Amino acid sequence: MKVKKIGITGGIGSGKTTVCRIFETLGIPVYYADEEAKRIMVEDADLVHRIKETFGENSYINGVLNRAYLAKLVFKDENLLKKLNKIVHPALWRDYEKWHNQKKDTPYTLEEAAILFEMGGAERMDSIIVVYAPLEIRIKRVMERDGAKREEVLDRVSKQMPDEEKVKKADFVIYNDGDKSLIEQVVTIHRSLIG
Repeated sequence: MKVKKIGITGGIGSGKTTVCRIFETLGIPVYYADEEAKRIMVEDADLVHRIKETFGENSYINGVLNRAYLAKLVFKDENLLKKLNKIVHPALWRDYEKWHNQKKDTPYTLEEAAILFEMGGAERMDSIIVVYAPLEIRIKRVMERDGAKREEVLDRVSKQMPDEEKVKKADFVIYNDGDKSLIEQVVTIHRSLIG
C-alpha cells in the first residue's frame, strides 16, 4: 500500500501546528518543515558549507546557526531570501522523502510547511490541506505568540502567497476562525484520506 503524501499549509498564524497536533492524535506522522530545516541547516555538512559560502562565516557561531544574522540579511533583501530557500529547500525535500519512506504503517503522512506552494512542494504531494483564518485573527495570534509588532506581522504576511490564492489551490480547507470545530474538520478530512 502506497503511503500518501499530504501537504498542509496556511499563512502565518493560521493554526497549522494546532491542526497538525490533532492529526497526530489520530496516529498520523507529521513532518514539521520549519523545525526540520533548522536541524538540517546544522547537521548537513554540504548545506552548512553552501550557506557559509553564500552568506559568510557569520552564518554560524561555534557550529550553531546564527539565525538572527541570517534573518536580518534575508528579510531585508528578497533576493537573498530566494537564494537561501534555493539552497535549503532541495535538501529539506530530500530529508522529507527519506522520513516519509520510513513510514510504512500509516495511510498518509503530513508535511507542514508555511511556503509549500511558493517553493513548488505542492506538486510533489498527493493532496493539499490549507488552514485558513481571517487576517485580523492571524495578526493577533502572531503578536501574542511571538511578541511581534503589528507592522512586523504584516511584513511577514506580505512575503507569503495570499490565503485566498492558497484556498483556491487546496484539495481541503480547514477554517480556523473559531466558528467551526477544528476536530470535526480534521476527522472529516482524515476519513476522506483513508477512505
